[in-house]
Amino acid sequence: MGALLQPFPVTATLVSPMGSSLQICIHSGLVVGNESGGRYSALPLRKPLSTNWPGDCKASELRYHLGSKNYDRRRRDFGSNTKKGTPHLMNRQHTIPKLSSTSKNRRFSVRVSMGSFSVDDLSRPHDSLFLGFDSSTQSLKATVLDSNLNIVTSQLVHFDSELPHYKTQDGVYRDPAVNGRIVSPTIMWVEALDLVFQKLTKSNLDFGKIAAVSGSGQQHGSVYWKKGSSAILSSLDSKRLLADQLSDAFSIKESPIWMDSSTTAQCREIEKAVGGALELSKLTGSRGYERFTGPQIKRLFETQPDLYNNTDRISLVSSFMASLLIGAYASIDETDGAGMNLMDIKQRAWSKIVLEATAPGLEEKLGKLAPAHAVAGQICSYFVERYKFNKDCLVIQWSGDNPNSLAGLTLSTPGDLAISLGTSDTVFGITKDPQPRLEGHVFPNPVDIESYMVMLVYKNGSLMREDVRNRCAEKSWDLFNKFLQQSPPLNGGKLGFYYKEHEILPPLPVGFHRYIIENFTGETLEGLNEHEVQEFDPPSEVRALIEGQILSMRAHSERFGMPSPKRIIATGGASANQTILNSVASIFGCDVFTVQQTDSASLGAALRAAHGWLCNKKGSFVPISCLYGDKMDKTSLTCKLAVTAGDQQLVSKYSLLMKKRMEIENRLVQKLGRC
Repeated sequence: MGALLQPFPVTATLVSPMGSSLQICIHSGLVVGNESGGRYSALPLRKPLSTNWPGDCKASELRYHLGSKNYDRRRRDFGSNTKKGTPHLMNRQHTIPKLSSTSKNRRFSVRVSMGSFSVDDLSRPHDSLFLGFDSSTQSLKATVLDSNLNIVTSQLVHFDSELPHYKTQDGVYRDPAVNGRIVSPTIMWVEALDLVFQKLTKSNLDFGKIAAVSGSGQQHGSVYWKKGSSAILSSLDSKRLLADQLSDAFSIKESPIWMDSSTTAQCREIEKAVGGALELSKLTGSRGYERFTGPQIKRLFETQPDLYNNTDRISLVSSFMASLLIGAYASIDETDGAGMNLMDIKQRAWSKIVLEATAPGLEEKLGKLAPAHAVAGQICSYFVERYKFNKDCLVIQWSGDNPNSLAGLTLSTPGDLAISLGTSDTVFGITKDPQPRLEGHVFPNPVDIESYMVMLVYKNGSLMREDVRNRCAEKSWDLFNKFLQQSPPLNGGKLGFYYKEHEILPPLPVGFHRYIIENFTGETLEGLNEHEVQEFDPPSEVRALIEGQILSMRAHSERFGMPSPKRIIATGGASANQTILNSVASIFGCDVFTVQQTDSASLGAALRAAHGWLCNKKGSFVPISCLYGDKMDKTSLTCKLAVTAGDQQLVSKYSLLMKKRMEIENRLVQKLGRC
């Protein structure tokens, strides 16, 4: 791309006073250069001076022209590494001379006008590729982006059908001996990696052009490396498959995953150690959850201490897969690390008090945390020799599947809400002022060092929809959709709660509960009673499931404090189902958009690979928007309008139905809840 000129968002940080001058740092910003050298002005930037600033400074406006004429006169302010006519402004420190320090006004405004400039530092080689993986519950997916962020190819390995010798169902084992215990064979994920590389090879992908790789892993799942495994990782033989070499590398052969709910006692013990569930949430971003890695580790230590003591390193699914690629233990990234009940989300460091409450010697087994945009290492020789990767290919820190979806959806506005309709259903958005509560989760944003991701998770997502499809619609999505279309909105007051697995939100056990609100029209709840029934007719069952899932998303997102969405971006497999999206628009009352690829996690991982590569080239974090600027519509990241906002009168009627649903849900939790 050479010296191609592109727009970038601008920020300025006051650094320190320099005698009679003021030093500021200009970050990659909303400054636009063009071939004709015209000037574009950035918006005024305001930042309060720190309380320990020596003296009071004021400048109502400072115009700082950097076009070729003015640049010549002020070249001395920019350092020796700039070239005449093309100053490199990105993340450099610049000195503004002769600033008055007599005013008592403790705010400083700066208006920067900039001319044409080179963005060599922020360009990508025009033929480079970026590879992203998603190691999910049921499959391993790969997506490749070119330097213009368009999809080149994608491949998938489905565990049940393509690796049948593991005999998984939906990618997991359900342990009949331990209530709520759900695991996956660790070595299956290893074998899937070689298999997806074989598929990419058959697609004629040139691995030598891949500049960086990153990935997404199902959150919370954990892998336990046996002592001595680092030596195996560092000496992988490219002539042998990974699974053959790593079959004996794990102290436990089956990895607990996010569907597991066998650690209730451990959750309560960890909460008690820090002063209660809310205190744990404020500290780590979530109260104690059975699927979180900390309680899983505690249970292993308490029930199988010999295996725990024989464990050299504990990885998340994300850092485990990254470890395979670099041939060494990869760090856990700060975003996925927040899904463990072990990390202080404000300090982005392991919490000593929680580690001590979980298991002895745990910090050493976890290793150091790393920012999500950091380089985990270079691709190891196994992949260079076997698949012809360039030895300089970077492996960027992997992260969790939901954080990668956030990246793939380019979610950057608090008014945007994302709904992922996959094996689990998730609702997430972003905020700069997180308020952890007793439900929901807070994670650091994987692509913005200043904001956070807030999220709600439902375990009974696509598997529950498939169960109702199989029971009521002859295993046909066409018939399922027909039933959803022919049944009326509000379902005549029929409400359903469907849990094939122990649910996370609300914390209810396996079971189905169906209710009919008598004479419900959506106008009022006064004088109306509901009664429980054993079954609905098939169309009503389908609508009760879909409306129930979406009403729960809306109710809990409002209770969690998420802002009313201006738009919803839907992703995940079921986001391709127009009839389900129609219900989302009707219940939330806003437009629903979709993305080009329903698997936003592997897409987000490929985008994060490009972002991490750029940060590494720059030597510091740069905003991810630098990758696409105002050219989003020319990439595979663009989203399109799928359904317009629902009728507002119907939205109001759904609000009443939602209120009644929450009343019933609260009673069910009081009677049956697992917390």
